[in-house]
Amino acid sequence: MCLPEVFEELRKNKQQRRISLHHDNASCHTSAETNRFLEGQKIEFTGNLPYSPDFALNDFYLLPSVKNKVRGQRFSSREEAVDAFKRHVLETPQSQRKKCYKNLFQRMQKCIDYLGEYFEKL
Repeated sequence: MCLPEVFEELRKNKQQRRISLHHDNASCHTSAETNRFLEGQKIEFTGNLPYSPDFALNDFYLLPSVKNKVRGQRFSSREEAVDAFKRHVLETPQSQRKKCYKNLFQRMQKCIDYLGEYFEKL
């Protein structure tokens, strides 16, 4: 399953036409090619935050969740591993994604309250 198919599957399964994407400022995320692709998919962007591990959704939510789901599995190819990752993302209930964003907003508020200081544990 390629990325356009993932977006289409998200729209179909969640019966939503609108998808919002939050990603960090990594060069692969901000490249002109990536932006053209996502605009062509009609993906809305949430504002890019300054680099901070406190705000990296993938680091504090998505990747640990995927690791727990695939722990102990062996994949015979890179493609098989990528497909397992995509399946997990597509199976993530909307309620969990909302909880993730609520946690993000709490982290942002704490960072604001403490004048941008970095916290190991939030």
